[in-house]
Amino acid sequence: MDLTVPEYAYMFGFLQADGHLKQGPGKKGRLSVEIHARDVELLYQFQKLTPYYSNVSQRTRSTNFAKVHTSAIWSLCSLEARTKLNEIGLPYGRKSKSIAPPAADFSPRDYLRGVIDADGSVGCTSKGFPFISLTTASTAIGAYLCFYAGKVTGVERSLKRNARDDIYNSLDTNENAQKLAAHLYYEDCLSLERKKTAADSLSTWVRPAGMRSAPERRRWTAHEDRVLLRLNNEAAAAEELGRTEKSCYIRLWRMRIGQVPMPTER
Repeated sequence: MDLTVPEYAYMFGFLQADGHLKQGPGKKGRLSVEIHARDVELLYQFQKLTPYYSNVSQRTRSTNFAKVHTSAIWSLCSLEARTKLNEIGLPYGRKSKSIAPPAADFSPRDYLRGVIDADGSVGCTSKGFPFISLTTASTAIGAYLCFYAGKVTGVERSLKRNARDDIYNSLDTNENAQKLAAHLYYEDCLSLERKKTAADSLSTWVRPAGMRSAPERRRWTAHEDRVLLRLNNEAAAAEELGRTEKSCYIRLWRMRIGQVPMPTER
């Protein structure tokens, strides 16, 4: 399970988001992933990547969303395989808030594509605007996606929980969604085929004439943070840095409460 290999990084991201690791008595236990039967080919790909015996089966049942729903289930019982997955960051039992990006080296875009394929959405809104989104209860996953998407799109992102259900809803739209989708869903990558098709379709969108584009956020630099801390006054800092007093006030407040790191000394 070398996470620098794109296929394994993708697979691990998908398992973190949509897999379930169950621990039984003694050495017993099972890893299982259940998805819609239309996506069963992905489970066969996981089976090929895994050098241990595993099984793919299907079942049909009634759910809250459909009277007849057929799903595909991949099951893996090997203790050695389960131990390895647990060691690199797939917890036993409930895991929605505790999962985090791997501590060891990994391929980030493949890992995030796996997470998004499992718990995210890619496509166009009812009005035809491109989007790529992720719903997660994990602060670490949400923060990492915001950080990584910001590097790809050049637009700084913030992370905030939904007050209604205490989860994060990460959303990129229009040109940012196009950039991120093209980066994550590259040619011949391992992915859910329907989401790869949706991601590819975003490239054809063109901003309508007359539709205003939001200006890109100006990123804070370490030098600006040091000036802000030295002056300790939003009005003076705004004049020296060419920013608004409000933005200086918010940045200073975020540094003081630890929401953003303090700049390193030069």
